[in-house]
Amino acid sequence: MPSSTASPPPLLRPEHLWSQTVRTTHHGLSTGALQPITTECRLIEQHGVSFQVRVLGRAQLKERPRREPTRAGPFNPFENPDPDLVVGDVSPTHVCLLNKFNVVEHHLLIVTRAFEEQESPLTAADFEALALCMEGLDGLAFYNSGEMAGASQRHKHLQLTPPLGPEGLRAPMEKLLSTGQELGFAHAVRRLGPWAASPGEDGARMLEAYQSLRATLGMERESRPYNLLATRDWMLLVPRSQAEAEGINVNALGFAGSLFVKTEEQFQRLQALGPVELLRQVASIRMR
Repeated sequence: MPSSTASPPPLLRPEHLWSQTVRTTHHGLSTGALQPITTECRLIEQHGVSFQVRVLGRAQLKERPRREPTRAGPFNPFENPDPDLVVGDVSPTHVCLLNKFNVVEHHLLIVTRAFEEQESPLTAADFEALALCMEGLDGLAFYNSGEMAGASQRHKHLQLTPPLGPEGLRAPMEKLLSTGQELGFAHAVRRLGPWAASPGEDGARMLEAYQSLRATLGMERESRPYNLLATRDWMLLVPRSQAEAEGINVNALGFAGSLFVKTEEQFQRLQALGPVELLRQVASIRMR
C-alpha cells in the first residue's frame, strides 16, 4: 500500500481570525498558557492626545499555574510555540500566536516559522502575513527592530492589537500625526491609500511604503534600531537612539500613545516630564 502522509493544517482565513483569537484566548486562560499582566490604565493629556499609561499592578501577573519548559540554553518561545497559544497558520512562512504575557487583550504575534533575526529588514512575506491578519483585525500593527527598540525576543515577529482608542482610533497618537505637528524627533509618516482586502496587494503596498520610509530617513543600508507602526491607512517609522529614559522602557506602542510603567514613582516622573518629551529622549533627534 502507498504510504500516507498527514496533510498540513489549512491556513487561517481573515474572516475567521477574530473568532479564532477569542476561542484561543479563552482556552489559553483556562489552561494557564496565557498569563495576562495586570495593570491600571491612566491617562495623561498632552498636545490633544490622551496618552494611555498602564501602571503595573501589585499582583504583577495573574495567579495561574505556569508551565515553563526545562531547558539548558537560551529559550526561544517561537521555535516550538505552545499549541495553547497558537491562533493559526497564516502562511507557509508565518504563524499567528497570542502574546503569552499580554498587557492589551487579544494581542497577536505574527511570527516567522524559520528563525530570522528581529533586526533583519522586513520582507514581502512578512507584510503579506501581516496584511492577512490586518484584514481580519482592523487594529494597530507594530514592529520593534532590535533590543534598543523594545524587542524582547530575537526571533522575528510583528505584532497586532485591537484598536487602542479613544473614539475609534487605532492609536491615540493618530490624532497628533494627522495634524502634521512637529514632534521634535526624527520620524516619517506615509498614507497607505485604500485598503484592497487582498493580502498580496495590501502587503506589497505596505512593503513599498516601508522601503520608502527607510529611504526618507536614510536607513536603506543601515541596521539602526527603529519602531514601525501601521494601520490600514498609514505607516510610521521612528529611528531609536536608546531603549529607555527616566528608567522607563519604550517600545513601538509608546509612539502609538500607549506607555507602560512598573511603579507609581515612574508614573509620577512620566507625568512631570510629559509623554512627548519621553519619546523625544528615546528617539533619534534628527534625520541623518
